[in-house]
Formats: sequence, structure tokens, C-alpha cells
Amino acid sequence: MPGIDKLPIEETLEDSPQTRSLLGVFEEDAAAISNYINQLFQAMHRIYDAQNELSAATHLTSKLLKEYEKQRFPLGGDDEVMTSTLQQFAKVIDELSSCHAVLSTQLADAMMFPITQFKERDLKEILTLKEVFQIASNDHDAAITRYSRLSKRRENEKIKAEVTEDVYTSRKKQHQTMMHYFCALNTLQYKKKIAMLEPLLGYMQAQISFFKMGSENLTEQLEEFLTNIGTSVQNVRREMECEVENMQQTIEDLEVASDPLYLPDPDPTKFPVHRNLTRKAGYLNARNKTGLVSSSWERQFYFTQGGNLMSQARGDVAGGLVMDIDNCSVMAVDCEDRRYCFQITSFDGKKSSILQAESKKDYEEWICTINNISKQIYLSENPEEIAARVNQTALEAVTPSPSFQQRHESMRPTMQSRPPAARTSSTGSLGSESAALSALSLDSLVAPDTPIQFDIISPVSEDLPGQAKSSGQSGRRTNPFGESGGSKSETEDSILHQLFIVRFLGSMEVKSDESPDVVYETMRQILAARAIHNVFRMTESHLVVTCDCLKLIDPQTQVTRLRFPLPNVVLYATHQENKRLFGFVLRTSGGRVESRQTSICYIFESNNEGEKICDSVGLAKQIAFHAELVRIFWGQGILVNGREKVYLVCAIEYILQDAYRCSNTVVVYFKEGICFLEFKPKIKRLTNVYCGTIFKIIGFSLQPLTNIPVI
Repeated sequence: MPGIDKLPIEETLEDSPQTRSLLGVFEEDAAAISNYINQLFQAMHRIYDAQNELSAATHLTSKLLKEYEKQRFPLGGDDEVMTSTLQQFAKVIDELSSCHAVLSTQLADAMMFPITQFKERDLKEILTLKEVFQIASNDHDAAITRYSRLSKRRENEKIKAEVTEDVYTSRKKQHQTMMHYFCALNTLQYKKKIAMLEPLLGYMQAQISFFKMGSENLTEQLEEFLTNIGTSVQNVRREMECEVENMQQTIEDLEVASDPLYLPDPDPTKFPVHRNLTRKAGYLNARNKTGLVSSSWERQFYFTQGGNLMSQARGDVAGGLVMDIDNCSVMAVDCEDRRYCFQITSFDGKKSSILQAESKKDYEEWICTINNISKQIYLSENPEEIAARVNQTALEAVTPSPSFQQRHESMRPTMQSRPPAARTSSTGSLGSESAALSALSLDSLVAPDTPIQFDIISPVSEDLPGQAKSSGQSGRRTNPFGESGGSKSETEDSILHQLFIVRFLGSMEVKSDESPDVVYETMRQILAARAIHNVFRMTESHLVVTCDCLKLIDPQTQVTRLRFPLPNVVLYATHQENKRLFGFVLRTSGGRVESRQTSICYIFESNNEGEKICDSVGLAKQIAFHAELVRIFWGQGILVNGREKVYLVCAIEYILQDAYRCSNTVVVYFKEGICFLEFKPKIKRLTNVYCGTIFKIIGFSLQPLTNIPVI
């Protein structure tokens, strides 16, 4: 080591300017040392803090690796190889954590302690002595100044003694302080070398000790383990790169193929509708009522699961049941001026949902899919094949529109082809006979592959060529008093005249007209056929109900499109779930040549409840039936008196009250100008009073059947 500069302690009493100048140099050196040591201390403290953080982080890493087997990962959580590998790493890293903890302790003792002692003790001592020396020097200068001001003319021994004592005390204090200060500055020249070298020596020794411990822990077994892990990592990396390349290629292919699908309504020529699906999933807008007249639409993901329709909102773990769609009905609807809306109604009619598809393709596929599921096709072994066969059968069952005019001509009744027997009336509600007829198979109601007519040819004249009206149904009632009046129209002459707005859904021939089930089955087949063949347009008309007929009138031109004689309307009913749907069965002759009777079922959708329309038709038939009885009695010149009059009034009242609840046979007797009615089996007391011509009610017309002898 070269020579160390020192301050001359022996010159402190003299306190010459040269000594003060040399003191200033040492003070400047002490300030530089203090500044540098502070920076070095901060650097070494960062090393120490980093080592402590590294030790804690290493220990935490080892702890987390040990807890890996306790974690429950949704994907790949049962990888035993990965678990055992991480356990081995945890063991090695735990040993490294112990080494790092030892290194932290050594750094604290060998590096941080020496430099901290020098900074906190030695440098602060220099600063303290400097302040004390400065105070003592100032006190000495003040005492010398007062001593120099003593007067030689007026000497005051007391003052002189005090000033002399101050000079003595201050000079002694300055001298002693200056000597200790010089000693500390001289010692600092040695301590600064120790303070810088000793921490560095401790740091290096601690690191060497740490590396020795690491070398001892690094065995051949550990080296082999690390080599194997490195090989596995490279294999996984190559597999990842290959998979990424495949995914990039898939993305490019999908971007090209999916470009047309980005449109909300893709081109149907490129993406045809699949009508044979028994499963489907996708986003739909669901209509939710928020008040009496207000509603909101919510977008959710819908999917079919067997015979159930499920929905799932974003963020939900699983879907929830919307409704059971086995044997349900589905149809297109107009809702709030939105496109692609359809309604699903459950089998029991207790639940219905209105949904909106995103595109026409989805709209048609959803309707077809739900239709297929409703028929429980999904339970078969080859559901798509069976669905295709059913859809093809439905396609062949559709009758082209131009044939409707010709078919309807053959359905109009003629006077020569009155049926020999018929029901008294029909009902739109479920009566007692509904349960008895519920056992009928669907084939006994509607023949398979029956053509379906979806529209009405308009305009049609009210009096078509070849259309003959039934007897007593000429549109005018006979005046029972024989008075002749002016010519009046049907509307003016009818007691009942009600108008309803309806939309024609379709019509088809049926095999039976004895039960409302035939109307329900016809509704189901027509709605299914419209959904399968995308027939969503409906012709709107005004349905006028009078005591003579039902008429469909064009709302714009007021031209009568179709006219249905009321006696031929033998059955009418409302849909069990969707009360806006109703239908009626029209019984007519087979045409001019063929006298076979046929029954045609017409299905409509109304703005009002279908039950109101059915009630209106029932009221019209009651009024017309009563008028027909009165016309017959007056036409025969019958005078009813006494007990016979009571019987007749009771009979007529019975007809008006109960004839529409069940199918009754009414017998009319004429004897010497007197007429009686016989009911079987309701009114037994009238059966053996008289004999004569028997009449059976068909619709509300009375037709002679045979003559019977007197009982």
C-alpha cells in the first residue's frame, strides 16, 4: 500500500492557515468518500435484496410444483408423467432454495455488515466531529475578539479575569476538538480501504461457497434427468409447430369456405335447406312478454336434445329445458313486423314460444327439424332416411293451385244428391262423444297421401256455373204470413250477420265428419305441409256468417270468393292449443255425375279467437233451424192446439237448446193436417201418438224418408 496522507496533530494548537487549508482538503476527501460509500451501499443492498427475493421465489416455486398433483385442471389434469416430472423438479429446486438461503445469510454477514458499520458509525462520527470543531472554533474566535477589546486606560480586573478565562477555556476546547477531529480524519484514510474491500471479499467468498454447494448437488443422475427433459421439450416443441401449421392451414381454408356464410342470409343456391334433420342448434331470438302489450327479444343459443328443445345463454354452464317438442305443432307467424318468425306450441297447449331465426335457411331448417322431431322420427334407427321419405310423401300430397277451382266446383251441393242421413248439428267444443271417438286412428279421419290445397283462386263469382243451391237455401226465407215483399239480398234478409277477418291456411278431403278430431288432424297435416314446403303466404279474407251460408269475401274488391251453404257445414272446431286456428267440415256431393258424398275440411287463422267464430256459426245454425221448422209447419197449413201444441213447443225448445250438444234423430209426423215431432231416445211420450211421414234432420233441412203404419 502506498503512503497514507495524514494531518499534523502537533500543529493543531498553532492553527495556522496552512493547517486549515490542509484540513479543508481532508474534509473534501471525507465528503467524497461518504458519497461514494452511499452509492456502493445501495448497490450491495440491491444484491442482498435480490438474493433474498430469489431465495423466497425459489422456495415458492418448489412449493407450487409440489402442489401440482392437488390441482384440478379441466384439460390434461390426470397426466401422471407430468406430475412425476414436476415432483422431481420440485425436489431439485427445493435444494437450490436451501443453497440460496445460505447465500443470503452469508451476504448479510460478510458483505452488508462491514459496509453498514462504516457508513453508520465512522462516517457519521466524522460529521459529528466536524460540527463540534466548527462550534469550538467560532467560540475561540469570539473570545479572542472580546479579549482584544480590553481597555488599557480603564482596566477592570474582574472583566479582564473573565475575558482571560473565556480565552483559556475556548482555546483549550478548540485544541482538544481539533486533535480528535484530525485523528478521525487520519483514521478515515485507513477505514475507507477496509470498508470497500471487506464487503467485496465477503461477497465473493459467499458466491464461491454457493457454487461449491451447487456443484456437490449436481450429480450424474440429475444431469441425465435434465437431458431427458430437454429432449422431451424439443419433441413437444416440434409437435406444437406441426400442429400450429395445420391449424393455420385450417384457418385459411375456413376463411375461404366461410366467406359466403358471413352474410346473415346466405345464397340458397349455394347453401340449400336441409329438410331431413332431426337435430339442430344455433342462435335464435326469443320473444318474451314484458307487459300486457309490450315484449322484448332475447338472443340465446337453442339446440334440440332428443324430443326436447333446450336453450343456453352465454356464460351458462349448461342448457335449460324450453319445452317438450314431441307431438308439438310449429308454424310460421307474423310477429311485430319481424322476419323469419315461427311459433312452437307444445302438445298439451300449455306452453308456446315465438322464435326468430337469423336467416331464411335457418328459419326453414328449424321448422322442418322441429316438425320431424314432433313425429318422433329421431327414435328410429335411420332418422334422416325416414325424414326424407316423410317429406317426399308430403311433397307428393300437395295439389297444384290451378286445380282448386275445378275441385271446388265438384264440392258444391246439388238438390238431387241429398244424403239419406246426417247429424243434427256439429259442435266446436269437446262434447261427450269426443272421448268415444278419440280411439279412432288417424287413417280413419284423413286418408294417407290426401292432396292439400293451400290457396284460393280469386276473384270467384258468388253464383258459379254449375253450382246448385240446396232446397230451402236460396238465400231468402219464406214469409210465414204469405206476404210478398221486395227483392232483398241475403245480407239484408238474414237475422244474423257477423264479419270476421280470417286467413286461409288450406283444405283437404277427410274420411269422417263425426268428431272434432278430424279437424285437429287436418290442422296438424296442413301446418306440417306448409312448413315442409315453405308455404308461408296466406290469403286474407272477410268471413261473413249469416243464417244461410258462410261467405269468404275479398276485403279489397268485396267480391265473394267462396260460398258455403250453412246446411252443409256439419262440423266445426277450434285448435286445442292455438285458439286463433279453427276449421269446419263441408259435406257436399261428389259432382254432377257421381252421387257419392264427400267431406272437405277447411282450416283458417283468425285475428280473434276461433271459439267466437264457431259460436257464431252455431248461433246461425240454431236460428236457421228454428226458421226451417216454422216454415215447414206453416207450409203444411198445420194448426196446433191444446196438448199437441204443448208437445210441439217442448220439442222445438229441446232442439234449440240440446240439438247442438249431441247427434239426435228428429222424426216429424203428419196426420190429418196435424204435425208432431219424435225424438229418439230423448222424448219417449211422443213416439206412439200418431203415424205418418218421417223426417230426418240433415244439417237443418227436413227430408222425407219413408212412410210407416199407425202404431
